Amino acid sequence: MTLTVKVISPDHTILDTVAEEVILPSSTGQLGILTGHAPLISALETGVLRFRKDKAWAAVALTGGFAEVEENEVTVLVRNGELGSEINAEEARQELAKAEQDLANIKPDDKQGKIQAEQHLRTARARVQATTPI
Repeated sequence: MTLTVKVISPDHTILDTVAEEVILPSSTGQLGILTGHAPLISALETGVLRFRKDKAWAAVALTGGFAEVEENEVTVLVRNGELGSEINAEEARQELAKAEQDLANIKPDDKQGKIQAEQHLRTARARVQATTPI
């Protein structure tokens, strides 16, 4: 049996496929989904969704959202996402290095700047991880 997996952002469908297994970056840690999983709704953190299709793993970098699992369907609603196969790995690594540097340069009293820099760092880290095979 397989799972139907859909990853949807406000402006387009990022992924619409079938898979044997899905791993979600839930707010409480990694969440594995197999066929026959109990119904579930979960908040998602910025991170990497991994799915196994035809015995090969693939990834999607996500920037938070929610997932619903019901009757072998996994629907993921996110602010933004990118297929790992479509991310330029070198550019993603450079972006991560810049995000780390930007965070290090935030002044201690700039709370809003620190929040934005940390979010940018999490997104950059997810993009790099999505380019890395399991």
